[in-house]
Amino acid sequence: MASSLVQFRTEDTAKEKAISICERLGMDLSSYLRMCIYRLNQENGIPFAMNVNDIPKNRGLEAMRTASRIAKENGIADMTLEEINAEIAEARKQVNS
Repeated sequence: MASSLVQFRTEDTAKEKAISICERLGMDLSSYLRMCIYRLNQENGIPFAMNVNDIPKNRGLEAMRTASRIAKENGIADMTLEEINAEIAEARKQVNS
């Protein structure tokens, strides 16, 4: 699948705050923006809310952080969606064999 560069301008302070929030959520800003575009297209609208204030009581976000950390430790944090789907398909083949 072809990819394209998306660029836009924002205030430095807004960018730094966004980076800080993403880091607290266990991801980087680029990953967040890719996720937003993917989900926006998939849902044909804004389908989710993630607030830093909810982190202490949100087990889902904690699981996401743990998964991100494990992915980084294993060198797979930058896998594309196609690569992830191929890994899942291969794992399913092995289970069904």
